[in-house]
Amino acid sequence: MTALIIGVDGGGTSTRCVVVSEHGEVAGRGLAEGANVVSAADPAGNLLAALRDAMRGLDPSRVVGGVFGLAGSGAGRAGKIVAEAWRSAGLPGRPYVVADVLVAFAGATAEPDGAVLLAGTGAVAARITGWDVAKVVDGHGWLVGDEGSGVWIGRQAVTAALQAVDGRGVRTDLVDRLDLGATATEIVSRVYAMVADQGPASLGRFAPVTDQAARDGDEAALTIVIDAARRLTRSARALGPFTGPLVLAGSLLTRPTELSRLVRQEFGDAIPARDGAAGAAALGLRVAFPSADAHRRLIGDAHAA
Repeated sequence: MTALIIGVDGGGTSTRCVVVSEHGEVAGRGLAEGANVVSAADPAGNLLAALRDAMRGLDPSRVVGGVFGLAGSGAGRAGKIVAEAWRSAGLPGRPYVVADVLVAFAGATAEPDGAVLLAGTGAVAARITGWDVAKVVDGHGWLVGDEGSGVWIGRQAVTAALQAVDGRGVRTDLVDRLDLGATATEIVSRVYAMVADQGPASLGRFAPVTDQAARDGDEAALTIVIDAARRLTRSARALGPFTGPLVLAGSLLTRPTELSRLVRQEFGDAIPARDGAAGAAALGLRVAFPSADAHRRLIGDAHAA
């Protein structure tokens, strides 16, 4: 009976799960809402939903291990949430919890050393050495860090809209594009209600709107995106020298955004991350069935899927 490994990439906006065989072949996939334990509203429930979706039609007794890549958490809290979801899904054994940057790196390359710059709902840079995180810059969460992230950009966009409405800032299309209202009272009340109901990660929905406004020439939006790129670049450079590839991860850096264009101007030889869940599964394969070939086969298959 072929053994199965589970890989999970739990971001602030979405959670992706992949089930693979010991040979690196994809057997199932699952998708749910975000699992960032700081900014998501129900991380445990969303992890469970992704696991169940990916395991549909598969025998849980075949599972021999799993790796969860999670951001925005202390190891203790993340471990408890993962263990709860794992047990609720009826899976045997105990999974590992690692940093989201590590699974992003492993999903892009089979090299053991390099670096990652991630900008999605959150933002962090990390140096990877021997399949372990050797140094981290930022990733401090939406309230005090994650500079250049989707949530950070969303907060700046709301601030720019409020300044324009108040007459304290330049006129900007963001007032209309954010669709939060025409008065400061409306904007503030709707933003606070949204965050209370859906968590701080919900601010990240304004990042694509801001990026598009920047591409359309809006001065306030362009200023925000340029500032975000500078902050992300500074985080990556703070890692110091490293060997191996630089992986750009997170939706804001892997999609054709203005932000990714600006960052790529600074790091022209960087490679894009693709499937963090496959990266998590690849790390699980390396533990259970040490084989670089299975890792390469998996991320190659995941990229082609």
